[in-house]
Amino acid sequence: MHPTGPRRLIAALVLAAALLLPQMAQAIPAFARQTEMSCTTCHAAVPKLNSFGEDYAANGYRLPNWKEKRKSFGDDRLHLPPSVPLAVRIQGFGQLRSADRAADGDEAANADLQSPYFIKVLGGAPLTEHINAYFYGIFAEKGENGSVLIEDAWIRHDDVFGTGVELQLGQFQVSDLMFPREVRLPFQDYIPYRMAGITYDRGLLLSRGFGPVSVSLGVTNGGGIDESRTLTASGYERPDHSFDTNDQKAVFGRLGFDVAGVGLGLFGYTGQQPNGFQQEAGNISSPSPLPDHDAEKVIGGLDLSGKLGGSVYWYAQGLYNQWNDFLAEGEDYSWWGAFAGVDWIYSEKWAFSLLYNYADAGDFDKLRLSDELSGLNTGDFDDVFANNRYDGINLNTVTLTTSYYFGSNVRGVIEANGDLQGTDDYAHREAEHYLLMGLDAAF
Repeated sequence: MHPTGPRRLIAALVLAAALLLPQMAQAIPAFARQTEMSCTTCHAAVPKLNSFGEDYAANGYRLPNWKEKRKSFGDDRLHLPPSVPLAVRIQGFGQLRSADRAADGDEAANADLQSPYFIKVLGGAPLTEHINAYFYGIFAEKGENGSVLIEDAWIRHDDVFGTGVELQLGQFQVSDLMFPREVRLPFQDYIPYRMAGITYDRGLLLSRGFGPVSVSLGVTNGGGIDESRTLTASGYERPDHSFDTNDQKAVFGRLGFDVAGVGLGLFGYTGQQPNGFQQEAGNISSPSPLPDHDAEKVIGGLDLSGKLGGSVYWYAQGLYNQWNDFLAEGEDYSWWGAFAGVDWIYSEKWAFSLLYNYADAGDFDKLRLSDELSGLNTGDFDDVFANNRYDGINLNTVTLTTSYYFGSNVRGVIEANGDLQGTDDYAHREAEHYLLMGLDAAF
């Protein structure tokens, strides 16, 4: 590259970042319009919630005077928002990265203009004294246009039969019991949640608080939020569909405590893990044939969170995973995943975040020692698996994010991610660092 090439590339990315509009996850301006209050009332730094925002969400998006802003049209049992409670979120980035291959083996762009990265429509509102609803739909995601995908979509009752038990039915993330991914400050994800397969699913969640102790129990289909299956029976085709894709349900729960201002949670999950290539949970590929059944899995977790002074928030999550008969009969995976982070809300204009992600199932070692590869040297491996990338459960990254707020609902982002995992001829062939720049906005 010509000596001026890197400077021109950086200048182009800075210019592109100034033109791109990215995420404002669950920072719904519809709520600001309904309550006539600033976004900063509920957010320490958008999209991160403060304690008031957490209470507002837990109370079904209601303030004490919420009925005064409703339209009843003479029906005292009807409480409609004065306007349709919708908001728009749009996202785009400019990114420099060191990885030189895409998942299909083709050469990847080291400088990438990613716009729009997301376009979402979000909505939510209280419907009665105890019932509220929330959803968001994706109109464009990671460069894929022309399809609509609904992720979060649920209805919640906060006092079932006057027991104080909260019931939520619909699509949600199991991991939201610990740390909701949609309100994190870094662009980098809480990746162990995705590897463990405890993000979006369809199900039922029951929760109850007892002072400083909270109890949550849930059941989901365990198959994510993919397309439903058509049901048939002898003699006719049924008009309904099966939203579940296997014959078991996933059961999970969390016991939470508040001890001297420190949040502590114990999490448990039992269900099934899909077997197959390119699954979101781990994206494990294998050169050997895969069984046609789902693996049994058990997960245990510990989460901790707290606040230092008035501006520093810290959090940590550990997950132990046991997957039995995964990829092949008798092939069991026991692995740990963890992440930890700190958010420093320096001022109304500046916020800084540090996030560490880790996971290791030892599958890179298994690949190296497997019968299929025994006797092959590095050159042979390149010939046999020239365009294959072994995407196993191995992760070791650190991410630094700087946020600058041009307005309460618009922020500029610069994020640097370092890949700390050593390179390996058989699996992790190059370190995957990146530098990302963009703007966040919601309206």
